[in-house]
Order: sequence, then C-alpha cells, then structure tokens
Amino acid sequence: MNTVGLVLHPGRDCATAVRTIAEWARAREVAVLGLEDEIGRIGAPAAAVEERHLARRSDVVVSLGGDGTMLRSMRMVRGQHAPVLGVNLGRLGFLAEIDVPELAGALTAIDEGRFTVEGRSGVRAAFAAEDTTAFNDIALPRIPGRGGTAAVEVRVEGHPFVRYAADAVVVATPTGSTAYSFSAGGPIVSPSAEGLLVVPVAPHSAFNRALFLSGGEKLALEILPTSGELAVEADGRVVGHVLPGDVVDLTLLPAAAHVVRLGLTTFYQRAQRRLRLTGSAEVD
Repeated sequence: MNTVGLVLHPGRDCATAVRTIAEWARAREVAVLGLEDEIGRIGAPAAAVEERHLARRSDVVVSLGGDGTMLRSMRMVRGQHAPVLGVNLGRLGFLAEIDVPELAGALTAIDEGRFTVEGRSGVRAAFAAEDTTAFNDIALPRIPGRGGTAAVEVRVEGHPFVRYAADAVVVATPTGSTAYSFSAGGPIVSPSAEGLLVVPVAPHSAFNRALFLSGGEKLALEILPTSGELAVEADGRVVGHVLPGDVVDLTLLPAAAHVVRLGLTTFYQRAQRRLRLTGSAEVD
C-alpha cells in the first residue's frame, strides 16, 4: 500500500484516528491524502487533493465517522479501484468495519493483504435534466405545504404495475434496506443481493406492500396528476424536485463501490446490534 485517502465526519472529533493513521503511515513511508477543507479544519498531517482525485490516487480510502460519512466516501470512490474502510466514531453503524482502537491493526492487515472487499450496489436516478447516484436510497417525499400526497405510478419494463399514494416512495438498494426503507416497514435484504426495493411510506392506499425487483428489470416512477410537488432525495440529500407528469428512471449499479471487510463481524451481526433485534417472546 502506497497511499491512504481520508474522508472526515464534518462534526465529530477525528483527531485521535487521524493521528493513528499519520503515525502508522509515517513508519511505513505511506502517503496520506485528504480533502483540503477537512484536513485544514483539524490541521491533519496530510496532502490536500480535490475530491475527484482522492479515490483515483488512493489504494484505500478511510472513512472516519458513521454511515453518512461512509455513504459519502462510497459516492467518491464510485467506479474507482480503491475500497473504503469504515471507522466508527460514536454510534455503531451498519457500514463501518472497525472502531478507532482497531485502526492501526486494520491498516496493517490491509497492507499485508489480509482482507476481502465487498461490492455494494448503487442506484442511479435520472429525471428532467438531473442525474444522481445513491448507495442507500432514492426517496420521493411530499413537501409539506406544497399540495397533497406522493401519488406515484410504478412502471416495470415500461408497463404500469401499481400506484401508491403515500407520504413518500423510497427506492432502496440492499444496503439501504436497513435505513429509511426499514423504517417504512420494508424487509432486511442481504447486501450480496442484486435488486431494488420499492417501499411506500405511510401509504394512504389499500395496497401497502413493498416490491423487490431484480437488477435487470427496468424501473420508473411516474408522478401522477393528483400528486403534489415532490422532493428527490439521494441518501438523504435533496438533489431536485419533480412535478406531476415527470418520470424518474431508476437503474441498479452493481458493485459500484467496494468496502473493506476484515472478517470481524457479519452483516447479520451488525444488523442484530444496530436494530436491537430479538424475536418473539413466545419462542423463549
């Protein structure tokens, strides 16, 4: 390993983790890169690069924060070879692999090739003149004070399938199945699956079930005449708005980014802890 890239949480204290990375890299003559505004904020001993160059020049990108920072890191590395190592700062997340005390050992394991990479699907949304990518979900929520519900027709392979009237309609990747989609009643999906979940949030219609489509099926959401104006959110960020008559085309991007796995926990162990899953009291 020749170069490590850093992505920092905008608010949490990253100093201890950055110091650990810098000391580890100095001992092995490994370069450390970071985004100028982020490393400047804490005086990190790293070379500043533009966001578009970070993944291209790094052998591994270290995400310091939570799942939000991991998702941002994954968007940065999309289409590049560098995997993302997630480091928890604070609450346990689904995507991060280690905590700060394990960081030096994890970097050594990566340097020595004792790790695997796990591909994570993305979802691309194209609407009007916009084109955006998310790794958790694309959501179309109603905007309070801007009309009625989110009235959306789901089209599969160009054919109308079902209409939802809801507070929002979420299209989630398997990664995002434990996020907004799960809160809306959607299922937990293995990150190794390839497909897209369509989940209505607080549906006002009789049909309130989620759909799971394979990655090869063409999916589109048409905003119906009875709908109010809707926001378009990508991983929780508002990236645009749509009106009745607009169509949002959604495409699965298999293995669009990769994350480092050291074999310390499984997806299901992380899901159990994060969601505090137990089971029916009747079987205990």
